[in-house]
Amino acid sequence: MTAFLCLLFALLLLTLKSSKRTSNIFLSLFLIQQAAIPLDILISFGEEFRSVALNYSPNLFYFFSYGYWLEAPLLLWYVRSIIYKNYSLRATDLVLLVPFLAYLTHQWIYFYSVGSVDRVAELQTYQLQTTEEYIHWITLLREMFRVALGVVCLIELQRYRRHLRTNVYSADHDELAWLTILVTSFTLLRAWSMIVVSLMILSVLFGVTVNFGAAGLLGNYTAFLLVSLLIFYSLGHAHVHEGIDRDVDIAEPKPIAPEHRQNVLDYIEAHKPYTNTILTIDRLADQIGLPTRTLSNVINRQFNCNFYEFINGYRVNEATHLLSNHPEKTILEVMALAGFNSKATFNTFFKKKTGQTPSEFRANANKPKTLDKG
Repeated sequence: MTAFLCLLFALLLLTLKSSKRTSNIFLSLFLIQQAAIPLDILISFGEEFRSVALNYSPNLFYFFSYGYWLEAPLLLWYVRSIIYKNYSLRATDLVLLVPFLAYLTHQWIYFYSVGSVDRVAELQTYQLQTTEEYIHWITLLREMFRVALGVVCLIELQRYRRHLRTNVYSADHDELAWLTILVTSFTLLRAWSMIVVSLMILSVLFGVTVNFGAAGLLGNYTAFLLVSLLIFYSLGHAHVHEGIDRDVDIAEPKPIAPEHRQNVLDYIEAHKPYTNTILTIDRLADQIGLPTRTLSNVINRQFNCNFYEFINGYRVNEATHLLSNHPEKTILEVMALAGFNSKATFNTFFKKKTGQTPSEFRANANKPKTLDKG
């Protein structure tokens, strides 16, 4: 089921027209590797499949296990293609393929270069307990490699989340939460596989009894669920991210020209760009005519806040004006006109700045004034 689902949607993604073409390619390749893993499990440990594969060709054995070495780098590259603009592979990214190439070399030397008769004989007499010990340690190293890349994915996502909080119009990014949950789940699944391999080593070396069947089934069904959710995410949510420059946090901040602060204030007061609910720091920088990094430095260092706080401060001011002078407009209309696209964010910032909720502010603003008779 998992293999069929992965191959079906990999084909769909490769033929789908989308602005996220690079992301779709990485995801489709990741899904193909995810399909290879259950096929390897079926051939290696499924009694019926093992017999059929052995009769068909001994070359099928271990062939699909390459998926373990490729799916982790591909998931990382997929995540990066979502969060970075115009993402392309660098030489440092390709280093992650070294374990895969080392595995191919090992398999060629110790299995595929051996005669067909010897390969069949080896497979027919295969026993977990008689497998050379170093093979188990390579398998454990493989799972550790997959977990490590999952952690790298989470670090990249946390970096992106920090950027969104500082430089983007809204902190409510449910789509990013989806991706974070999925990557976390895949990383935990890999950690579970690492535990199973560790138990396997204990079983072989020390005779510890472990129910590998139940452990394997749990991992297989979990993988099926996660793949289904990942496909749902990719089709419904991944396209919303504009991405950031890959090296956005590397350069040191440059000195700020004194006139930049006034240029920013003049433009915002004249054009009210904050009323655009999808305003980002990149768009505002283009409108003002400043590099994005320069605008970010101006806001952070001249106004002592981040872009998110800076823009929402103007939005709250706009909302107070509308609430005081346009009683015919509903709270939600005021929220939208002021530039907020989230009721929770609107209420939070409004109360933080005014000490009242929007409803309380309107009620107090519209109270009739009493004359002082003293």
